[in-house]
Amino acid sequence: MIKQVNRSLILFLLVSLISGPLVAQFGEMNQEDSDAAAADYQKYCALCHGVNREGYVNDHAPSLRSESLIESGYPTELLYTIGYGRRGTPMAAFSTEMGGPMSREEIRRITRWLKEQVGVEPVELSPEPVSGDVALGKATFALHCAKCHGAEGEGITAPAIGNPAMLSLTSDSFLKYAIENGRNGTEMRSFREELTPEEIDGITAFLRTRATGWQIALPVLESPPPPAEWIINPDAPAPDFDLEDETYVSAAGLLAALQEKRRMVLLDTRVTSMWQMAHIEGSVPLPYYDDFDTVTANLPTDGTWIVGYCECPRAAAESVIEELRKQGFKNTAVLWEGIQGWVALGYPVSIGQSEPTRSD
Repeated sequence: MIKQVNRSLILFLLVSLISGPLVAQFGEMNQEDSDAAAADYQKYCALCHGVNREGYVNDHAPSLRSESLIESGYPTELLYTIGYGRRGTPMAAFSTEMGGPMSREEIRRITRWLKEQVGVEPVELSPEPVSGDVALGKATFALHCAKCHGAEGEGITAPAIGNPAMLSLTSDSFLKYAIENGRNGTEMRSFREELTPEEIDGITAFLRTRATGWQIALPVLESPPPPAEWIINPDAPAPDFDLEDETYVSAAGLLAALQEKRRMVLLDTRVTSMWQMAHIEGSVPLPYYDDFDTVTANLPTDGTWIVGYCECPRAAAESVIEELRKQGFKNTAVLWEGIQGWVALGYPVSIGQSEPTRSD
């Protein structure tokens, strides 16, 4: 079960992200910093958000070219999202505090870079909560928003705006701004003329009711298995996978091989913080952005089966397995359903973080 991180913990960690002189963190970028941020974007973000920040390449990841998103989300919402992710969605936490690969400086740098690429100035959003009629908002959401965002905000062809992590890490005014102004450059249109002010306030208030029931969970990270332990059941025979399109293994097929204790390597190709939250037991966190020379140096070259999985449900794993095949690894496969499908089928996962230390 994937656990939630509560707002108090996130607020504590956010302070560490934005602490220090503001000018030093968010002043003008020099060319070296801009180039480094652009490289980080291609390494970590382009897989889902697109090479050109166009969005919706995988998992309905939003466009990062939208002026309204950047001007209303800079810097706080962007820092929240990059650093601590959207738990319960494929948007992982990238901060080192959460087990991800990016330092505070790198997150601040890419945040500034995203703003400069769009070329807008941040707008002043009120910190005050929006007072609205929740019942009216629920009915209005169902009529105007559910088609794209899902009946429970889970995301269909648009982002999962009902995600508790997102709602706990964003202000009412940020939500309201998106409804009123839309996300230019995307299919999210402005509802300023279509809905009354009361209906917009109602939707905002209704969405806010989704962010409840949080626990404080200070993460205690599990150490990944060393290379000597990457092979599962090293003395057992190989699995007999029935691959679709010579690439994909079904969740049922992988589960059977694991239950039969067959010899293989399982690669979790997501951001490492996602592996910490929940992973298939025995898997190794080797994210899609890792240096492949380092990865292949520790993988067996004797024909041992290597299976990759992610949460996209396949984009990150496909990119890793494709590269491995180019380098001569023949017995490779991608989990078709991804870990979300694996969990949905009721198959077991392991947790890499401690249980909550206290609750509020």
